[in-house]
Amino acid sequence: MKALHIITGLGVGGAEQQLRLLLRHLPVECEVVTLTNPGTVADGLASDGVRVVHLGMAGNRDLAALPRLVRIIRSGGYDLVHTHLYRACVYGRLAARLAGVRAVVATEHSLGESQLEGRRLTSGVRALYLASERLGRTTVAVSPAVADRLRGWGVPAPRIEVVPNGIDLARFRFDPDARRRTRRRLGLPDDACVVGGVGRLTAGKRFDVVIHALARLPADHWLVLVGGGPEENVLRRTAHEAGVADRVLFTGERPCVPDGTPGPDLPSLTSAMDLFVSPSPEETFGLAVVEALACGLPVLYASCPAIERFPDRAPGARRVTGGTEAFVRALTEARVRTPGPRTAAEAARHYDITRSAAQLMDVYAATVSGPPLLSPATPTPQGVSSP
Repeated sequence: MKALHIITGLGVGGAEQQLRLLLRHLPVECEVVTLTNPGTVADGLASDGVRVVHLGMAGNRDLAALPRLVRIIRSGGYDLVHTHLYRACVYGRLAARLAGVRAVVATEHSLGESQLEGRRLTSGVRALYLASERLGRTTVAVSPAVADRLRGWGVPAPRIEVVPNGIDLARFRFDPDARRRTRRRLGLPDDACVVGGVGRLTAGKRFDVVIHALARLPADHWLVLVGGGPEENVLRRTAHEAGVADRVLFTGERPCVPDGTPGPDLPSLTSAMDLFVSPSPEETFGLAVVEALACGLPVLYASCPAIERFPDRAPGARRVTGGTEAFVRALTEARVRTPGPRTAAEAARHYDITRSAAQLMDVYAATVSGPPLLSPATPTPQGVSSP
């Protein structure tokens, strides 16, 4: 089987890094088209031996990109097309059908109650999403919560398959040597209680809540934020105004798999932490929380569908509802001074990437062997809007 993955961009992000990790474990010949932004993850895929094509799409309404994408699909001899993220799903499903590929799968990574990929949902985005969804055969939801939302939108249940995100358990295993090296490299005091957060630095992630909580905690508490995004300067200013700028470290975007980027990777940074926080109130899966649990960290989270299914298998995780006051109390109660032996929570083991890859292969096999698709009226991408 030969598959083409189409994704909106390949900068460092959850869906983008998940795609790279998945391709390392799929027993399928895969190539990738990125509509825009062939960033760090594109370089990583290329180093893994995966062919990556940059479509050079100029914007959401760059209709000239559609025939270019159709030509790529026709010339590639693909058995299946798999799309990721909103814009790639709208253009990719249509291009695949025009190119004559009947096996079309899409993964829905980021559909929240009120947001899609971190942006507010509008009636236009929803209408175009549903119109393009009918051009595929299967929509993969990364959690039952996402599957429920898709059904609520009117996507027929037989078209939805749940294949959760996966993690590399071996890479996120707690490493005391990496912990010492990384803390030393970051300039963290030996006795520091390090609170960590991972994710895009956007308003929706609510990292400002943790910064304000840090200002109410003892001076030996530090905060390490892993990720980049449009709110980084705002968060830096928040830390300065709260008087904790000297105890908040911003590491920038870090890969979860080795790719030669200078500085510690995400698993090493996770080992350096004593406690993990995820204050975002709306998550579709909660991959960073699962990775922290794989490292044996205690976790405070506001939303995490991945572990809410298995509350008894993640005894180190605690849900926190509320703002700064709630996180101050939770952080005070959960404080961990010295790391003892750390083992992965059972909930994290459920999401081993090899298991997710095997589940996706079942979806691929059923999609390729399924009955011929009908030919519904195809939507025009003219109304494509953000995301």
